[in-house]
Amino acid sequence: MTATLKTIPELISEIRLNMRCLSAAEARAEMAKINHLFIDVREPEEVAENPAPGSINIPRGIIEMRILAQYADPNMPIYIHCATGARATLAAEQLKRIGYQKVNIITCDLEGVCSI
Repeated sequence: MTATLKTIPELISEIRLNMRCLSAAEARAEMAKINHLFIDVREPEEVAENPAPGSINIPRGIIEMRILAQYADPNMPIYIHCATGARATLAAEQLKRIGYQKVNIITCDLEGVCSI
């Protein structure tokens, strides 16, 4: 049996079928009303160039290793941001797998730009 490899866009689309996705404007409106965790999963150099106000930076590659030590409430609403939405989607999937219940992906506009 031959395995079929998925492209990143295919993988992202598949993951998002079972995740809550919000536009930057929708996320901003919700976050203004509730206690939440806003995570930017870009690399520190990217964040330094264009920070997302109010976010904490936990890069995608280490989010599973760092989040439990700092934020152990599985019901804390979490909003995840990156430059294009791809890393945010992959990070959100991992957070759901380890037990976080209210994970939200901040999606991007048609040009692939996420502005919070």
